[in-house]
Amino acid sequence: MRLTLNVASTRVVLLHGHEGEGAAGKVIEAFGQVVIGGDFVVGFVVFIILMIINFVVVTKGAERISEVSARFTLDALPGKQMAIDADLNAGLINQNQARDRRKEVSKEADFYGAMDGASKFVRGDAIAGIMVLVINVIGGICIGIFKYNLDASHAFQQYVLLTIGDGLAAQIPSLLLATAAAIIVTRVSDGDDVSDEIKTQLLAKPQVLYTAAFVMFILAIVPGMPHIAFLCFTALLLFAAWRQSKVVKPAAEETDYDAISDALATDATPAINWESIPLVEPIGLNLGYKLVTLIDTAKGSPLSQRIRGVRQVVSEQCGVLLPEIRIRENFRLKPAQYAIYINGIRTALGEVYAEKLMAIPGAELYGEIDGVLDTDPAYGMAIVWIDPDQKAKALNLGYQVVDCASVVATHVNKVAREHLPELFNYDDITHLHARLALQAPKLAEDLSNALNFSLLLRIYRQLLLEQVSLKDIVTIASTLLESSAVTKDPILLTADVRYALRRAILHAINGDRQKLAAYTIDNALENILLAALNQSQQTGKVALDSFAVDPNILTQLQNTMPVIQEQMKAKGLPPLLLVTPQLRPLISRYGRLFASNLHVLSYNEVPDDSDLTIVGTLA
Repeated sequence: MRLTLNVASTRVVLLHGHEGEGAAGKVIEAFGQVVIGGDFVVGFVVFIILMIINFVVVTKGAERISEVSARFTLDALPGKQMAIDADLNAGLINQNQARDRRKEVSKEADFYGAMDGASKFVRGDAIAGIMVLVINVIGGICIGIFKYNLDASHAFQQYVLLTIGDGLAAQIPSLLLATAAAIIVTRVSDGDDVSDEIKTQLLAKPQVLYTAAFVMFILAIVPGMPHIAFLCFTALLLFAAWRQSKVVKPAAEETDYDAISDALATDATPAINWESIPLVEPIGLNLGYKLVTLIDTAKGSPLSQRIRGVRQVVSEQCGVLLPEIRIRENFRLKPAQYAIYINGIRTALGEVYAEKLMAIPGAELYGEIDGVLDTDPAYGMAIVWIDPDQKAKALNLGYQVVDCASVVATHVNKVAREHLPELFNYDDITHLHARLALQAPKLAEDLSNALNFSLLLRIYRQLLLEQVSLKDIVTIASTLLESSAVTKDPILLTADVRYALRRAILHAINGDRQKLAAYTIDNALENILLAALNQSQQTGKVALDSFAVDPNILTQLQNTMPVIQEQMKAKGLPPLLLVTPQLRPLISRYGRLFASNLHVLSYNEVPDDSDLTIVGTLA
């Protein structure tokens, strides 16, 4: 707006400057005649002084303060976010208060960043004033000499006086604009609005208002100035100063030591109770700030939808309800990092490229694609991060392309399945038996009487650990009820359940294949392990999955089991190892440690009608 008025006044000066006094308006003439005394040299000096004050002092200082404030504010952003997270974790604030504080911090960072840019506008405004002055002087002299045939001295005097008057009239609002910007960026915030702070500080002492009223009165009596406007402002300031001087300041209160003692004795801080302790979430997902857009409802919340799909698939396949996955932002992480928590402990950490797609090489590739080489955070496969516009090309070359939301959801799916036994608790048994009671009420009642919850929890967790689904709860309950009359050993009861579910277990491993390929253990190694089991059982009761084994044998298993797994995967076969029923619990535990994808079955878990082929032995 100020520059618009400057352009308009420039147009008036150049069009009507040859007409003499009053051609460009009373304000410009008043500045040219009264303020600078009609001498363009004086006017030029005054104009240069105002420009120095505006450009060098006010604008330059405000610009530097804006830059420093913006940089320091952005540098302090992670610390402020960590402080908010710390208060939230300590229970000092709730989720809504934490969200409001994060919004305030974000607004503060945006404000100082915007002020850094706004200071460039103010600086440019001051520079524009200088350029407009030079252009007006040169243009006015040329117009006066060549268009209106004025002699050089007359044209110089007429147009220079009006131009400098115009420049001085324009520099006052420019100086006010720069001063206002400087006040905003140099303000030390104490939580109040700028208007309230200015009102409090200006009205704190009536002498300031009296001084301002005196200056306004001096301007009002200057010839050529708008007398009525300045006299009105003078009267307004005098009235405000008079009213403020009549305000009675409250007397200093005497110190009430008894009240202080009572206040110290009374603790206003809320008492710490059980509700003050934050609850541990079963499973959680924390996102860096660049990944928060994946859960933005305005963009469709792609990650939230995929996490919901993960819960549904895992629950349907495993037969237990996967707990709700809590998703929240965490500014302690890198911008594109995410972390998965199980029972409050960080279990997995991954990093993606938020603006790219993941290209996974297929079995057959018809070429390579340019991108960022990396490894899949979930399974460690070699992948390539590509730009979205390369998706069609990657698909044609044989790559499988997925977005960041799918990458994170896949990692969550893997971690959730691996730690499902830890997530399964007593309440889940209640829900599981409630489903059983709907199908077989008497069976559910008898099972609860035969086995306590503690033993049932160990059995169900062992089944989940061995990736056995609990969907067929009727068969599981029937088997446990029958076997509980013989033994209460959770490993033996688990083995009986596995035998009852042998067809379902084999189908989960081998799919619809008619033929079954497997490795077996060498007879010599099997005899050594059976001898170690018998020796351990003679010394006392020992679990079948934790009896002592010769360290050399353990090293041998550690080296050979991964080899078997990779050999069978290379042939397109599911990795499978068959052992005797007595050794299956131990070998299965070693398999989970040394070769996580190697399935270990006992001979009696293979149905009699299976087309079994032994492809090798573990020696």
